[in-house]
Amino acid sequence: MTSSNFLSELGVKTPGELKWNYSASQLIEDAVRGKHGIMAEGGAFAVLTGKHTGRSPKDKFIVLDSNTEDSVWWGDHNKSISKENFDKVLKRIVDHLEKRELYIQDLYAGADSKYRLSVRVVTETPWHSLFAQNLFIQIEDKSELAKFGSDFTIINVPTCLGNPEEDGLRSESFVLVDFTSKLVLIGGTSYAGEIKKSIFTVMNFLMPKRGVMSMHCSANEGKNGDTAIFFGLSGTGKTTLSADPGRILIGDDEHGWSDKGVFNYEGGCYAKVIRLSKEGEPDIYQATQSFGTILENVVIDPDTRKIQYDDDKHTENTRAAYPIKYIRNSSKTGRGAHPSNIILLTADAFGVLPPVAKLTPEMTMKYFLVGYTAKVAGTEKGVTEPTATFSPCFGAPFMALHPIVYAELLARKISEHKSDSWLINTGWCGGPYGIGERISLKHTRAIVNATLDGTLATVETRTDPIFGFEVPVSCPDVPDSILNPIDSWDDKEEYRRKARELSDKFDSVHASIVEPNSVPATV
Repeated sequence: MTSSNFLSELGVKTPGELKWNYSASQLIEDAVRGKHGIMAEGGAFAVLTGKHTGRSPKDKFIVLDSNTEDSVWWGDHNKSISKENFDKVLKRIVDHLEKRELYIQDLYAGADSKYRLSVRVVTETPWHSLFAQNLFIQIEDKSELAKFGSDFTIINVPTCLGNPEEDGLRSESFVLVDFTSKLVLIGGTSYAGEIKKSIFTVMNFLMPKRGVMSMHCSANEGKNGDTAIFFGLSGTGKTTLSADPGRILIGDDEHGWSDKGVFNYEGGCYAKVIRLSKEGEPDIYQATQSFGTILENVVIDPDTRKIQYDDDKHTENTRAAYPIKYIRNSSKTGRGAHPSNIILLTADAFGVLPPVAKLTPEMTMKYFLVGYTAKVAGTEKGVTEPTATFSPCFGAPFMALHPIVYAELLARKISEHKSDSWLINTGWCGGPYGIGERISLKHTRAIVNATLDGTLATVETRTDPIFGFEVPVSCPDVPDSILNPIDSWDDKEEYRRKARELSDKFDSVHASIVEPNSVPATV
């Protein structure tokens, strides 16, 4: 669809004023004028997203048609909606957009020009438009913007509510993806993360078909050009550990691995900032104090406008969305070489996994498919004790294809480029959550540094008797006592029991994923 007529092609006959590719300053001016949020000390813009302070995964649907029927990984994470019902919601949105002021951003997803996606984002609020500008890749060349044609269009209308009975939805909120008409419809929720994650789902569907491994991971690059990627679920340290002052940040969340190397899908970061400290994460902290950053559901002192990082009054899932250039040592190209090291992060709240273990290629596939971490009391409503969480490929809600597709691509890349793989536990030692202590960020950083500089590849290891992986017996600047977790437990038999329970869960989850009947015939 061209710039001049795409709304009319969608059915919007008389839109209001169209504010096209506004700058951050223009968007914030409009957001302040419209009372969409407040300015925080340092210049960030703070907003509240209402009842939705996180994604609504049960309200996400993909249109079932000939393009998706035999390829999408249908189930809890990818539920289907008919084209008829999708069109009903689209008609509802079209009616909603008549005579309404709209903000439009033309952007890219994908730092590699060979694989990038042209994305047009239509929003009814200026701050959502700024979020899209921060998170995707801006087009600086005006001549390039003039000939822009979108591969996918997102229409984000928080105040447009779906009708579950008429539209085949679960609630008034919806995130709908149509791979044939190349449209994403988002409504009934102000949580901006739906914008970025919907395009991640799109990339996860399209890229593997072109031989690109699509990954929910962060990535950085050393002084010698060595690239590392970090897989991990929320709370495991994926953003924190990749934002290393001694390495160049390629990206903090979504990447592709092509035949040329790793490339960022995004142009920004969407960092969780609950209990963020200047001492622990100085670069991210500085980004949250910068003009143009959006603070989502972060508590702001109403008088001083100081950011209250430790206050979870609105949600534990407080977020900051900012351009990646706000990180001092971020990559200007968003690209890196083939990874030398692959790190699978987990926050084991049971305290039984070692802080670091060397994985064989077979083990890497197993732990990648399992995608383990643990939730602790207070992180989510109803969680009162450590709970094992499994998300295949460390990002099941966004994986449009079966996990085996991504696992086989990853295995092929590892074999071809001789990448080393590691499991790093950022969780507890000395006992489970509530008894033991969380492994310090200082020790975890030392482990990551020793992994990436090659030190751990040469030290003596022991074979873990329960999990089977190789565990280094020493690491610079890390106490030997925490490298073997059983040593830090008072009750050794209780440790063995808990470790066997977790190992059995890994085996069970892995078996359920690779069960032949669960894999589509097209894989």
